[in-house]
Amino acid sequence: MEVLKVKVEPFSGEEQNSLLDIKMVKNEVETFSITNNIKTDENICCGSLFPDHVSKQENPLTEVVNSPKSNSGVCGKTYLSSSNLSRSNIVHDGDKPYSCEYCGKQYETNCRLKIHHRIHTGEKPYSCAACGISFRTNSELKIHQIIHTGEKLHSCAVCGKHFLTKWKLKHHEKIHTGEKPYSCVACGKKFISNYDIKMHERVHTGEKPYNCLVCGKRFKYSSTVNIHMRIHTGEKPYSCIICGKKFRTSGELKYHERIHTGEKLHICVVCGKEFVTSRELKSHEGVHADEKPYICVVCGKDFQIMGSLKIHETRHTGEKPYSCLVCGKNFKTSGDLKIHEKIHSGQKPFSCLVCSKKFISSGNLKRHERVHTGEKPYVCEVCGKEFGTMGSLKRHETVHTGEKPYSCITCSKDFVTKANLKQHEKIHTGEKPYSCVVCFKKFRTNSYLKQHGKIHTQKKLYGCDVCGKKFEIKLQLKKHEKIHSVGGNDAVL
Repeated sequence: MEVLKVKVEPFSGEEQNSLLDIKMVKNEVETFSITNNIKTDENICCGSLFPDHVSKQENPLTEVVNSPKSNSGVCGKTYLSSSNLSRSNIVHDGDKPYSCEYCGKQYETNCRLKIHHRIHTGEKPYSCAACGISFRTNSELKIHQIIHTGEKLHSCAVCGKHFLTKWKLKHHEKIHTGEKPYSCVACGKKFISNYDIKMHERVHTGEKPYNCLVCGKRFKYSSTVNIHMRIHTGEKPYSCIICGKKFRTSGELKYHERIHTGEKLHICVVCGKEFVTSRELKSHEGVHADEKPYICVVCGKDFQIMGSLKIHETRHTGEKPYSCLVCGKNFKTSGDLKIHEKIHSGQKPFSCLVCSKKFISSGNLKRHERVHTGEKPYVCEVCGKEFGTMGSLKRHETVHTGEKPYSCITCSKDFVTKANLKQHEKIHTGEKPYSCVVCFKKFRTNSYLKQHGKIHTQKKLYGCDVCGKKFEIKLQLKKHEKIHSVGGNDAVL
C-alpha cells in the first residue's frame, strides 16, 4: 500500500487562513500521514485550526493502515473516534446493554436510554419559542418549528405532496410503489416500515410499555401517552382558524374543520355513501361484508371494529374512566363526555337546515333530520317494521325476544331499556329532579313535567274520536277510550 507523507512547514501570519490541500492516494483503503514538523502555536488537521494545548500527541494525525487497530466497523464504514466505532459494532452485534428501570426496554447506548426515560418521567427539556410546546428531543423540536415557518422541504415526485422530514417522504413514496417489505410472523400482515411492524406486533403480544404518571393507565405507543396526558393537563394546542375552538390532537382539528367545509373525502365503493374520516368508512364497510372479527370474551358478542368492542366491554367491567369536571358524572367514552360537557356550556353547534333547531352533537342532528325526510334506515328482520334510529330498532326487537336485560337491584323488576330502569329507580329513591316553574311541583321524568305544564296553559290537545271530549294528557285520553270500547258511556267517568 502506497502512503503519501506530507511535511508541513510553519505558516506565516498571512497564510493561517488558507487551506492545506492534501491529495490522498487510494488503494483499497483511503490512508494518509502527516509528519510532525510543525512549530507554530496552532496545529493543522484536515484544514482546520486547533489551539496547541488541544493536541497532546506528537502527531496530530497518526498513520492509518490496514491493521487490527483500524477504525473500520463491521459494515466497512470508517469512524474518526473509537467510541463511534464501538457504538456501530453494538448495533451490528445486536447487543443492548442498557435497560429501562421502568419498563425493561433495552437500548444500544446510554444516550438512547436517557431519551427513553423522559417518556416515563414526562421530562421535556426542549421548548418552542413561538408557542411554548415542549418536546423530549431536540430533533422533535426542530421538526415542530417547521409548522410555524410553513416550510416543507421534501416533495413527492409522483403526487407533489410535501413533507416536513425526509423520513416521512420515504415512508409516503412506498404508497405509490406498493412496497411492503415487512411481514408480521403472527398474522402475515405486511407493512411499509420496520417501525410500523414493531408497533403492530404489540397487538399480538399485548405489550403496553408506556404508562400515564397521573392515573397509571398503560399504552402501546408513546404518542398515545402524550395525547392522553392532555386529558389531565387540559392542554389543547390545536385551534380552528374559523371558530377558534381548540383541540387536543391535530386529527380532532382536521375532523372538526370538515364541519365548516362539508368535505367528505371517503366514499363507499358499494353504496356510494360518503364519510368524513377513513375510520368511519371502514366501520361502514363491515355492514356490506358482514364481517365482525372482534369478539367479547365474556358474552361472545362480535363487533365490526375494535373500538365498539372496547366500549361494549365496559358494560361488563362497569368502567367509566372519563369524568365531568363540572358535575363529576362519569362516562365510558371521551365522546360521551364531550357531548355531556356541552350541557353545562349550553353549546349547540349543529343546526337543522330545515327548521333551524340546534343540537349538541352531529349524531342528534342526523337523527332529527329524519323527521323531515321520513327516512327510516333500520328495519326489523322479524316483522319488517322500520325505525329512524338503531336504538328504536333494538328496543322494538325485545318485543319479539321478550328480553329485559336491565333489572332493578331493589325489587328485581326487569326492563327493556336502561332509561326505563333509571326512571323506575327514582320510585325507590324518591328523586324528582324536574320542577314546574309555575307551581314548583316536582316530577320524576321530564315527560311527566311536560304533561303537567299543559294544566297551566289550559291546552287540551288530545280529543276523543267518539264523543269529542278533550284531555291535556294522552294517557287520560287512552283511559277514556276504554269506556267506549266496553260499551259504557262518558257519564260513568
